[in-house]
Amino acid sequence: QVQLVESGGGLVQAGGSLRLSCAASGLSVRSRAMGWFRQAPGKERESVAAVSASGRTSSYADSVKGRFTISRDFAQNTVYLRMSSLLPNDTAIYYCAAARWVTISSRQDEWINWGQGTQVTVSP
Repeated sequence: QVQLVESGGGLVQAGGSLRLSCAASGLSVRSRAMGWFRQAPGKERESVAAVSASGRTSSYADSVKGRFTISRDFAQNTVYLRMSSLLPNDTAIYYCAAARWVTISSRQDEWINWGQGTQVTVSP
């Protein structure tokens, strides 16, 4: 059974940094594409960052490019999202997800395993 458990969220001032962690069990984070999504109140869930299984491809939402970095630790079987220069608009629940395949998909229905989410709140 696949489980993804996020941690590292919290309250931070604008301009600050956070690192989110996603500990995986029941799958290897190098066996499938892994991603981070977020959902702000009243908005649809959106993709934030993703990395292919091989690591050769990564993608970022335009709004976070240059500020967020997705990475993996194979020994810990964990995916990270390093977030810097945080903005109030980054406030959301952040979810870790594993794709069905090794490649990144823009279709959310191809992301088949989800964590419970971790809240990130950025104050002005």
